[in-house]
Amino acid sequence: MKRITIPLALIVVFAIWGETAEGQTKDPLVFPGISFTVETKMVKTSEGEKKVTYRAYMHIPYVANPVDKDYQSMNVSVPVEIDGKSVDAENAPIFIDIGVGGYMSVRNAGGNTGGPGDRRGGPPQSSNVSGRPDLALAAGYVIVSPGCRGRDNKAADGTYYGKAPAAIVDLKAAVRYIRHNKGVMPGNTDRIVSVGCSAGGALSALLGASGNSPLYESYLKEIGAAEAADHIYASACYSPITDLEHADGAYEWMFGTLPTQSGLVDQVLSKQLKASYAGYQQSLNLQGKNGFGILSAENYDKYLLQYYLVPSANKYLKELSDNARAAYLANNTWIKWTDHGAAFAFADYVMHIGRMKGLPAFDDFTMNQPEPALFGNTTTAARHFTSFSLQQSTGDMHAEIDSELKTIVNMMNAMYFIGQNNRDCAAAWWLRNGSSDNHTSQTVMVNLATSLENLGRKVNAWVFWDGGHCADDDPEGLIRWIGVVTGFTR
Repeated sequence: MKRITIPLALIVVFAIWGETAEGQTKDPLVFPGISFTVETKMVKTSEGEKKVTYRAYMHIPYVANPVDKDYQSMNVSVPVEIDGKSVDAENAPIFIDIGVGGYMSVRNAGGNTGGPGDRRGGPPQSSNVSGRPDLALAAGYVIVSPGCRGRDNKAADGTYYGKAPAAIVDLKAAVRYIRHNKGVMPGNTDRIVSVGCSAGGALSALLGASGNSPLYESYLKEIGAAEAADHIYASACYSPITDLEHADGAYEWMFGTLPTQSGLVDQVLSKQLKASYAGYQQSLNLQGKNGFGILSAENYDKYLLQYYLVPSANKYLKELSDNARAAYLANNTWIKWTDHGAAFAFADYVMHIGRMKGLPAFDDFTMNQPEPALFGNTTTAARHFTSFSLQQSTGDMHAEIDSELKTIVNMMNAMYFIGQNNRDCAAAWWLRNGSSDNHTSQTVMVNLATSLENLGRKVNAWVFWDGGHCADDDPEGLIRWIGVVTGFTR
């Protein structure tokens, strides 16, 4: 690691940067442009290794009044040289790497979040290419790795300070910090792209869908976020765990008649949740591709087969050698293969995946899942966030979640803002899931994709065959896509 020595004159200049003409206190949210180290790393790509030299700006608080700056701070990596050639990142896309999993916090102090290319946002370690953030760095993009609060944050006095909507508030504050420093921090603030998987994918979707919503304003002011816009240009979401208040019904629609390892779930309650999902799905009024019609609980299996599952299986099987394909089909006799491609029943596909979660899958009655903990408050570890689970748990069939909590539930759901036709919703979307992911229903991501398509957004959605939760068989595809949709070349 090479340390940079800055002339004293420049330090003096920077010390007064941000002061007003009247000599008032300098802006606490100015990007520390001279406080960096120069680092190098080798990035594995399909075309071979690339040597990237970059400036590393570490642990930068992105709000003026942080609750906990160990979480409300970010790392920024700016490429300056790739394979010995100088690069200028002033107009490069800004890649926000959301490292959240399970709606837990992401700590930005003590090296826990690392630089680009750590455990978050990359293919398996056995892959022959590096993770997405490293690949983005090697493409000349500016990488922002923000910490943020999460459902696990607990103060010494026993109070919680990271329950919903803290995570999305922090991420919005990070975007505002970036835009506040336009022209100071390298990167194109008109081409901000967020990337995440699982709960991080849901937060990436939320960041993309809820741009500049006034619902968050009081929370942002409380932590001293910059007075700037918080919309982004593009959102990439892998296996997004979103639309939480409807996810229990969607899960029963897909997996309701399948047993868990503990046996079959309560079929009476499963049917009730499935019926509620059918009503919700109809209310969305989503128009399928190519004149398919309105997506409903009755035809969604056909839609998934036609536009996602069969095309994914075909791509996978056609890329295998004849012997490998024959062996695969021998082990998966539920798939029929002809010269025209794969064919299979949706029920056989679901049985192949199997059910992972109990009932309800998200707002579970014992509140052991991550999501009830997400919707706790400063003094309560977890709360039911759906009226269905509240009613079942209390025995009061008239119980309803209160209006304040309902607003917070909306603030954590990308589908809410898309339904409101938020004008500052991101223009471009990259959505991915694995066909074998049983963490949530396949309808969750496809509803997200279809709702955005119906609004005229650019949507690139795909399911990786036999891929699990957060699968990514094509990390370089995302990097190429970002270059195309942002118009960036170097």
